[in-house]
Parts: sequence; structure tokens; C-alpha cells
Amino acid sequence: MSVMPAEERTIVTPAEADHPLLFEQGAPGATAVSLPESDVPEIDAASAIGAEYLAEDAPELPGFPEIGEMDLVRHYTRLSHRLFSVDENFYPLGSCTMKYNPRVNERAAAMPEFANLHPYQPIEDVQGILETLFHLRTYLEEISGLSEVTLQPSAGAQGEMTGLMMINAYHRSRGENRPKVLTPDSAHGTNPATCTMCGRQACTVKSRSDGRVDLDDLRAQVDDQTAALMITNPNTVGVFDEQISDIAAIVHGCGAQLYLDGANMNALLGIARPADFGVDVMHFNTHKTFSTPHGCGGPGAGPVGVAEHLRPHLPVPQVVRCDDGSYAWCEDRSKSIGKVRSFYGQIGVLLRAFVYIRALGSDGLRNASEKAVLSANYLAARLKDRYHFPFPPPYAHEFVMVPRFGSARVTELDVAKRLIDYGIHPPTMSWPIQHCLMIEPTETESLATLDHFAEAMIAIADEVEQDPETVRTAPHNMPVRRMDEVAASRKPNIRWPR
Repeated sequence: MSVMPAEERTIVTPAEADHPLLFEQGAPGATAVSLPESDVPEIDAASAIGAEYLAEDAPELPGFPEIGEMDLVRHYTRLSHRLFSVDENFYPLGSCTMKYNPRVNERAAAMPEFANLHPYQPIEDVQGILETLFHLRTYLEEISGLSEVTLQPSAGAQGEMTGLMMINAYHRSRGENRPKVLTPDSAHGTNPATCTMCGRQACTVKSRSDGRVDLDDLRAQVDDQTAALMITNPNTVGVFDEQISDIAAIVHGCGAQLYLDGANMNALLGIARPADFGVDVMHFNTHKTFSTPHGCGGPGAGPVGVAEHLRPHLPVPQVVRCDDGSYAWCEDRSKSIGKVRSFYGQIGVLLRAFVYIRALGSDGLRNASEKAVLSANYLAARLKDRYHFPFPPPYAHEFVMVPRFGSARVTELDVAKRLIDYGIHPPTMSWPIQHCLMIEPTETESLATLDHFAEAMIAIADEVEQDPETVRTAPHNMPVRRMDEVAASRKPNIRWPR
């Protein structure tokens, strides 16, 4: 029997094969489940609902696929092999902070003693989780330097809204109506959206060429109509604004509040406490700072901390420790903005954050931030000769760079698509400035991974010089090649033709 030479063979892996849709598989009568016979009597829809509510021409049923269990498992397993995931691939998503969630966090959150709890259980039955939540909020108070933290908000954006609602309540309690909220032009997009949600007008403050806030523009805009300045520090171009104490003084001088978007707190843990440089209220993104799950519309958590004068306006209920050492929910806060989340917050996500903090301790948290900052500056140093850096170093936990290749007509999108061929998820593109790539390595990645990324970026720069078409048409090694994204956005076809 002759064997085809290896160089002539084409190996098609399950991830690369062109598999049919689930609708195109199976056969009539096939099933992946075994259900017991129904013990509910059949009813006549017309008599039960009323014939007048039934459509005369009922639409044809969609024709759900009928497929056996083994074929169903193989179908979804094949699809999963096509995906990028943080367990398999490096995700240098600047600002989004896609980092590894330690498995010990998952095991703790899945413990039946926690997972099987119900929010309506009597207080005496849930003392363990209440104690855990109480300690978590006190840890966050110590980390931020702020007086008290609420765990209710279920995402960073909801944390922003909660913080601004408390600021509005504070001004109202003083007989003031302040309609303006200032945001630097490097702010996260959720900041101005939050202002609108809370009935306030978002006003943009300019940045200097080095990425820091323009203090002259800030002084010109802040007045007795200003409710707050919402600032991210380190900011979204990856630099720490060392003027932050001066910024706080300017804002407080007009009676306004300083809100810190805590999205980038993973660069400050154990190094600086926001309260010490004048912050009045801030939210934490637990997925960014404390390594909890993130993305895909799943659960999140956005705890909010406040200075002493804002404590009366915190949401209720608040977990407290009683004089006898037990734990309870406290509703006694007459100036509270009320409840911002059903039940008591995303308990499973908060548990993961608690375990992460306990596992690292104070020294470990500081080490995590130092490593995040070191990793970003290491990558920037390796890439500075091949890519353009619009903002000068040093950087915090992330940085912005721009692919500039002269006449090669290669865009940031082309570079991002080519990275897929190297097994790396594309970074954030064209934000916060046009045509940029925003890189965040996080503290969880090894030196070997950082070097692999740097070498891939350098190799792509070499390819642009030698064979730019390879980069312009990437990716090449994936089941789905380059798509017309403009056409897909303008003329989406999301229906399956039967």
C-alpha cells in the first residue's frame, strides 16, 4: 500500500472543516433527550385562551432540528474548537481587561453551601454569606481608603449610575440643583452615558498632548452648576495623571464632587488609595481588578465606595455586623437613594472577588498591580521601534500605539486580523484615539506569553515591509477568512433559508 508523502497531504481538523448547520443535520424522529410522558392533560387552545386571541393564519412552525445526542455533542464541541478563549489564547484587550479567573475562585463560588442559597432565606440561615459579604466590603473600603462600600451594583456601568445618583442626592440635600457633569475626552464611553441616564449634561474637558487633563480648560468649565467630574486614573490612554490632587482641589473648590471611574484600579492596588488623592466616590470593576468573569452579557459586579459625607445616600439594604457579632441587612438610612439591584447583588461574582483578595493578601495585591504595570511597559519598550506611540512613557497597566507603515496601506484592522493567525485575540482598536491599538497584558500573563506577543507584532511589521498583501488579507489559518464587515453591518442576513 502506497502512502501519500507528508508534504502533499492536507489534514483537515474538526475546527477547520466546513460543518453543516444544526438545522441541516439529523433526521425526523431523532432526539437527544428522553422525557417522561406528560401527566398534564391536553387542552383546547381556543377554549382556554379565547378564540378571539388566536391568529387566523398561524405562522408555520420554524422546524426545529431533530438530532441524536452524540451528533449534538459533536456539533457544539466542534464549534467550541473554533473559538478564542482566555483559557487558550492571549487577550490583550486594552481597557477591557480580559484576564484569567483562577479556578479556586470558581470552586468557591460553586460550593453548594453558597450556590444553593436563596435570597428569601431567613437571616439566621445565611450568616455565612453575610459575613463573607461584610468582610468583602470592608476590604474594598481599606483598598480605596473610602468610608463605606455598597456591593449592590451588578456592573461597572450600574456602579457609575449609582455613584452619580448619590452625588445628585447629596446636592439636593443641600438645596442645590447642579445639571453639569464634566468628563475628560479620554473618559470611558459609559461616563457620558451615565450622565444622560441620571438627567445630567455631559461636558467634555480637553486633554493635553501627553494625555493628561488640561487644567486650564477644567478651570474654565467648572462652576457652581457642576455636580461632578468623572475621571479615570490611570486614564484610557494608559498614563497616570499626577495632577490628580490639583484636579480634586479645583473640583472641590466649586462645591462639586470627584468621581473616579475605577476601571483601571488594577494599576493602583496597594500603591495608592483614591481617597488619599481626593476622590469622593468610585466604583470597582471586579473583573478588571479582582479577576472575576467578564463579558458575553453574563453577570458582573460594580461595588461603589463613598467618602463620609456621601454615606447617608448609599443604597439599602446594607450588610452590617450587629453588636452581638451576627450579621444582618440594614434598611435604616433615611436619605438613601433606595435599591439599585434586585436582591443583594451578584453574590457568585462577589464570592470570586472575595477569594481572590483573600488568596493574595495586601502584599499580593500590590504585587499584582506592579506586575501589570511592569508587563505593559516591557511590551511598550519592545515595540517602540516598530510602532508609533502617541503618548510618552511611562505607562500604567496599558498603552496605546498606532501602526504607521508609510505607503503600505496597512491599517490597524489588518494588523489585528493578522494577529489571529498567531493565535492571539485582536486588541482593542481605534479607541480612545483613531487608528490605534490599545494593549493591556494584565498581571496574569507569563513572560513567555509577552515575548510571543511582542515577536508576533514585530513579525507582522516585517511582513508589512516584505509582503503587505499577506497582512491586508488576514486571517489565513482560520475556518472563516476575512469578511466584508461593512456589508455585514449595513446588510445583515441573519435568517436561515430553509
